Amino acid sequence: MERNVTPASDSEPRLRRSRLSPEREIELYNATIELLSEVGYEAMTMDAVAARAHSSKATLYRQWQGKPGLVIAALKHHKPVTIVDIDTGSLRDDLYEIARRHGTMAHTKQDAALMSGMTHAVRNDAELGSALRTALVEPENEALGRMLARAVERGELAADVPAARFLPHLIAGAVFFREMIDGELADEAYLRDVIDSVILPALQAPAR
Repeated sequence: MERNVTPASDSEPRLRRSRLSPEREIELYNATIELLSEVGYEAMTMDAVAARAHSSKATLYRQWQGKPGLVIAALKHHKPVTIVDIDTGSLRDDLYEIARRHGTMAHTKQDAALMSGMTHAVRNDAELGSALRTALVEPENEALGRMLARAVERGELAADVPAARFLPHLIAGAVFFREMIDGELADEAYLRDVIDSVILPALQAPAR
């Protein structure tokens, strides 16, 4: 049986990382996601993940060094929605595909609870927020930048659209705050309405 350990400091020998099977990694990620959805980041502990996944805390620390590393790895694996591969040939259809993918997430209570909980967690943990932005948010924002660049190349948008830099904020606001404002999740129909009524008109507005 493995001993429970804490991450090694710079003056202590580092724990040797043993290879887990892909199937075992998925089991640990699933346990992490379940607990994040149930109790939130702050209340989730490595002990609870180890118990849920029938593992040892030492194994978790060997692989991920601590809770932030495990959570980020689990979120990258589980990631309910990604847009990095979207390229339909038109900006409106690209945005509609984003609506479709996020609308699917709205019907999964676990994913909605998970994202809500992580949004709250990063407000109270700057280091976690920075790591999440680097690992998860920045690749999506870069994908949106490429999407807009293609639209400019096709002549759908002007190159100096003022609203372009706010596209990630408009999408995230529509997805994550509808429940707080309307008491309903952001389904595909709602997101398409936001795209046609707010996002596309803002992107097509002339520069001041």
